[in-house]
Amino acid sequence: MHRLALAAALAALVLSPLPARTAEWKAAKAPLMTRWAKDVKPEAPLPEYPRPQLRREKWLNLNGVWQFAFAKKDDPVPFGKDLPERILVPFPVESALSGIMKPAERVWYRRTFAVPAGWADQRVVLHFGAVDWETKVWVNGKLIGTHEGGYDPFSFDITDALKPKGPQEIIVGVYDPTDGGFQPRGKQVRKPGGIYYVPTTGIWQTVWLEPVPRTRIEKLKIVPDVDKKSVRVTVHTSDKASVRLTARDGKEVVATVSGLHGEMLTLPVPSPKLWSPEAPFLYDLTVELRKGATTLDKVESYFGLRKIEVKAEGKGQARILLNGKAVFQVGPLDQGFWPDGLYTAPTDAALKYDVEITKKLGFNMTRKHVKVEPARWYYWCDKLGLLVWQDMPSGDKSVDPGKADMVRSPASAKQYELELDRMIDGLHNHPCIVTWVVFNEGWGQYDTARITAWTKKRDPTRLVDCASGWNDRGVGDVHDVHDYPGPSAPPFSNKRAGVLGEFGGLGLGVDGHTWTKKTWGYQGAASKADLTRKYERLLQGCWKLHRERQLSAVVYTQITDVESEANGLLTYDRAVIKVDLDRIAAVNRGDLSRVPVVEVVVPTSQEKGLPWRYALEKPAGDWFKADFDDSKWKSGVGGFGTKGTPGAAVRTEWKTNNIWARRTFALPKGAHNDLVLLMHHDDDAEVYLNGVLAVKTAAWTSSYQEFAIRPEALAALKPGKNVLAIHCLQRTGGQYIDAGLIRLRVPKR
Repeated sequence: MHRLALAAALAALVLSPLPARTAEWKAAKAPLMTRWAKDVKPEAPLPEYPRPQLRREKWLNLNGVWQFAFAKKDDPVPFGKDLPERILVPFPVESALSGIMKPAERVWYRRTFAVPAGWADQRVVLHFGAVDWETKVWVNGKLIGTHEGGYDPFSFDITDALKPKGPQEIIVGVYDPTDGGFQPRGKQVRKPGGIYYVPTTGIWQTVWLEPVPRTRIEKLKIVPDVDKKSVRVTVHTSDKASVRLTARDGKEVVATVSGLHGEMLTLPVPSPKLWSPEAPFLYDLTVELRKGATTLDKVESYFGLRKIEVKAEGKGQARILLNGKAVFQVGPLDQGFWPDGLYTAPTDAALKYDVEITKKLGFNMTRKHVKVEPARWYYWCDKLGLLVWQDMPSGDKSVDPGKADMVRSPASAKQYELELDRMIDGLHNHPCIVTWVVFNEGWGQYDTARITAWTKKRDPTRLVDCASGWNDRGVGDVHDVHDYPGPSAPPFSNKRAGVLGEFGGLGLGVDGHTWTKKTWGYQGAASKADLTRKYERLLQGCWKLHRERQLSAVVYTQITDVESEANGLLTYDRAVIKVDLDRIAAVNRGDLSRVPVVEVVVPTSQEKGLPWRYALEKPAGDWFKADFDDSKWKSGVGGFGTKGTPGAAVRTEWKTNNIWARRTFALPKGAHNDLVLLMHHDDDAEVYLNGVLAVKTAAWTSSYQEFAIRPEALAALKPGKNVLAIHCLQRTGGQYIDAGLIRLRVPKR
């Protein structure tokens, strides 16, 4: 834990009065729970100091059991009334750990607290880490303030509403329309399914009190300057005061500078230790407000020195440079959902684990997907060394790929830009964040060029991605494409770096560790070994694109399963790592020595058209058997489909809903071992070898992909003549079918 953070956390525990009747709270039972759920203590959930970059010694944690009630629009404020239910703050209403686990749109929270005696003559500030979405707060019957925004922290000075003694009452009213409104909400929907999840309503980050002087530090803006070996710090205060900054490397003072509040003060950092994923060095920073020899206020913070930029050498492809060096950024998509806490991790240890396991898997980056995390998650990324691509949570309606930007209402646009500004401002000082992603695909995308330019002006120290996938508008620092499973790279550009913002999505459900009985992925995997092998082959392609086309970053979907999605490297409960950790870590870091080498056994028609027999009308029921007579079928050269289907090599047009195709091939003795099917299908396909079902898969691919063959089908192969038979069903969009057989040889060390 960072210096003073532990002391602050212990102080909070000492100061926190426990609300009565904690025994009335009980966690609900979600379809899946994490191992950290048992560590959630109702008297002190998430007791850690919530704001690592602006730390004071005295504070009071208000997390715990609160009174709770569902509400209607015109309900009177329940001053002094005992509410009927109990909720564990800060877990969202719909979560198991809240104890409620029911959908909600309007809710009430209520609790009392006592002001510690040592806070006399101080201002008392009430802080909320985040509440989704519209929040109204009353203290002792007085409306203190209103806030609209589901992802940013906010505070109220409640001093003037406090009683001289006795219990103080807080009431919080929350309204959250989820996808019934235009506000940023990410993947929250009222009817979850597919890539959309259970919503978060109400308080979902720590609530706390803090005693502060009347003249106090309110905000820091920290800007590293690697080129000038310095850091620039601006201290925002509540009133005029002198400022003193002290930077330390451990116990050694690196630099001290004094000035005035609101000034940009420069701290020189000679022989700087640069921050990177390999060496995430953080300098301690002490900030003091002074009047003569008197210290009015003091906070502890930290900073990291790092530089992120896009450059092209000569007329070459533009690349992303970290601290002046090209670093291939390899990371997962991170949705930040938990089966028991939804938006809220059950404990700080759980929050830290997600960062730790991402690092252990060999990743140096992660893309935080349409969600903003609590400050402590970014602290762990700073501390442990993980680059972050931070999405702005999407909202309002979506647009189709390739279409023009949508037109938002003035109120919708105003709210989106307000919350974007708050996100950038609130997370600005974290060295881990290197890229702002303004829009995800076409989700609520509008006025892209203006918003991208505004974001870059707002924070010129980081990269800006105008849209991750789909609707690129030719602006920003990167050209970001999506390809499932992939990989692929954007076209050449000497102005913008090429990145693959999403790819992969290899699905593998693990019995006993799924949210739903039926799960899905963009492409299936048969086992841990199969998933590991397929992942290695995908990353082999990524590293090739990095070498040959200077691809700067790739984002694999995804780090964990989420609800019905089973395309994580870990299960949703984080209980099972679904791949060989050491092999995945090696290939993520560029060690390809264990990646299987491909040996073509039965070629596809990707490079050269090969003869097949095919039928477009339903044949006899034994059409797939080895001894079936297909002499009356049509003859054609693969692949079969319609022109324009992504990744297809169409040589024979197929436009009906179904096609049945067969071909014979010869195998030498012993050649049937370790075979893998190589196939491009659009849509559903079932494949037989000598009459035995080998592969059955739904949906579609956009390129040739590898499929594990069922053991019984491998056993049916023999030396000499064999038969490959396929049925492909067309549902919608493009259509294509072609297949062959390959062998994957793992190199010996």
